[in-house]
Amino acid sequence: MTLSKNTLITLSIFAALGLAACDKPGTAQQAGKKLDQVASDTEKKIGQTVDKAENKISEQGTKTAQAWDDTEITAKVKTEIFREPGVSSMQISVDTKNGVVTLTGTVDTKANSDKAKMSAMAVNGVKDVINQLVITPPK
Repeated sequence: MTLSKNTLITLSIFAALGLAACDKPGTAQQAGKKLDQVASDTEKKIGQTVDKAENKISEQGTKTAQAWDDTEITAKVKTEIFREPGVSSMQISVDTKNGVVTLTGTVDTKANSDKAKMSAMAVNGVKDVINQLVITPPK
């Protein structure tokens, strides 16, 4: 809708300039050249506006794709940790941002902390793992 308003405004300016050019003394050829220049400038500005809109749409699409990738990585990491014997995946939270996985929560041994980190690193798409797991021995 914004593009339609811009187009109407542009056409109004174009018409006003065309009429103004006709009122001034000079040849029709000079008026035609002015109209051609205004049309050319208008076309460039519309093209720039469309390019900006396309870039924003493309950027948003990239962000959405990354969010989906991160969600998929998180699910795969949780699955891998769940498969690890002795590691209580219910005590571990997984967060992924731009392929970097952060593990938080508690585990009972350093070995289980290391297993969780290695499981996360093995998932395709993981760029790095930040292990913030706290070791709390069983009571």
